[in-house]
Amino acid sequence: MQFGIRFRLGLLLAAFGVLATGLTGLYSYQQSRALLERAAERDLLTATQVFGRRLSTVVHGIGDDVRWLGQLQLTHAIGASDSPPPETSKAALADIFQAMLHANPEYFQIRLISAEQHGLELVRVDRDGPGQVRVSGDALQEKSHFPYVFRGLQLRRGEVFLSKIGIDHELGSHAALSQPTMHVSGPVVGTDDKTLALVVISVDVNRVFGELKADLPGYLKLFLSNEWGDFLIHPDPSQAFGFDQGRRVLIQDSFAEVHRLLQGGAQQLLARADLGQGGEPNPLLGAFIRLPLGREVDRSFVVLGIAEPLSEIVASTRILGRTTVQIVLAFSAVAIVLAAFASRLLTRPLKQMTREVKRFSSEHVVGELPTQRRDEIGELARGFDEMQLRIKSYMAEIDASRNHLAHVARHDTLTGLPNRAVFVDRLEHAILSARRTGRGLAVLFIDLDRFKDVNDRFGHAAGDKTLVRVAQLLKSAVREVDTVARLGGDEFVILLESMDQEHDARHVAQTLIDRFAEQMRVNNQSFDLGLSIGISVYPRDAGDANELLQCADEAMYLSKHRAGNRYSVFETAGKP
Repeated sequence: MQFGIRFRLGLLLAAFGVLATGLTGLYSYQQSRALLERAAERDLLTATQVFGRRLSTVVHGIGDDVRWLGQLQLTHAIGASDSPPPETSKAALADIFQAMLHANPEYFQIRLISAEQHGLELVRVDRDGPGQVRVSGDALQEKSHFPYVFRGLQLRRGEVFLSKIGIDHELGSHAALSQPTMHVSGPVVGTDDKTLALVVISVDVNRVFGELKADLPGYLKLFLSNEWGDFLIHPDPSQAFGFDQGRRVLIQDSFAEVHRLLQGGAQQLLARADLGQGGEPNPLLGAFIRLPLGREVDRSFVVLGIAEPLSEIVASTRILGRTTVQIVLAFSAVAIVLAAFASRLLTRPLKQMTREVKRFSSEHVVGELPTQRRDEIGELARGFDEMQLRIKSYMAEIDASRNHLAHVARHDTLTGLPNRAVFVDRLEHAILSARRTGRGLAVLFIDLDRFKDVNDRFGHAAGDKTLVRVAQLLKSAVREVDTVARLGGDEFVILLESMDQEHDARHVAQTLIDRFAEQMRVNNQSFDLGLSIGISVYPRDAGDANELLQCADEAMYLSKHRAGNRYSVFETAGKP
């Protein structure tokens, strides 16, 4: 069976349409999935860092409570007494301990321990179930052999010791018995700098982490290990505190990459592991950080990690995949129909030409020939254009979703301006946009003149206020679409988008210099503060963000060399 040109052309066009649609959909799906996965990794690392900061804040708060108790006159009076202190004083201090236990449900126990008498407990209040119990008399114990006692007694005024997190096996510790506990101790120091006693707060580790974890989504898994890698917190409680049961369950055995954190080779990292049991896989992606605890001299730390099942990460990509398949199938069907019509419309002029050629051969009559194409192929092109627009629209939605999920505020804490990372990212995007539109942009690299004199004369507090004021002046001098960022110290940069003429950038630079011509007033102090500005222009001076910044930096140094309070353009920066 022979197939005519109409069938073969229709088959070719249909195959091309289906293939192009499929490849476009596949590429769109793969790129969108990669973007979503990278966004999930950044969000996971950010969540771990925020969790770590919150934990550090809680630990610092416990240390503040220890210091406060250690500064009470009542605590000093009981600790300094050579004879047994009056029961009324001990009862009053016990009342304070009870009030603090009531206000802090995460506290197991608060004690005042003597620096003498082998670390004898002087005042002690324990949590016991829903209530509290004061331990007195013969029930008070000697604790000098515990590290949180003999190490705590070596501290200076205001210092705090954090014990290793472990299972509390101290007899008679009531609610704390057999529970994960951390002891926080601080000395009670007399006026002669002699250590009189020790304040110890025993902390319910499970309660602390339970309250912190309450704000996390339920599918996230929390991990904590000590500096040797032993699990202290694990989604499977049987894996935690294995060392207390004569076995070692190490985090580096589950997440091999975490070994670098334990060795000090990294401060944060991402790691993958499969914690599935019973033959069922449970792959996880975890973000881990090395979190110092206690005094720097102790070099004590824990490894904190938050892990997310990979099934949660790829869940959104399944919806993306289904939608992409639907679009591909729909447009493939359109392509087949258009191919059939296109092949018929393309072969019709050929048949007409054949008839006219035969007529000319027999009758020598010149007939009318099709000299122009109509809209048949154009209709197919519009169909493909519509498909591309829909795919671009879908990609834009995916990109917007990614930006929403991946958004991390990265701004300078002092001035509120974007920092270097954000500025470079915006500059790279602006360069891409400029390439598409054919328009230009400019970068202004700004260094403050005589800023060091402000710090030296008026102090760093005044210097900080000066930087804030400078940031406000810079922002007020440019358009809303422009970006003002602080690189660090007294260095600022400005991105001027859609800047087609160099003189526009020069005008902005001169405006900035004019605004700083007047004396600046901070803290009722007036002083002169000038600007040294370097200007680089895209695409004339450089083709990427880092080179453009470098060009502006070099131009700025030329302004500095010329006594400052002026601007220089890179293209003339190297000329005398």
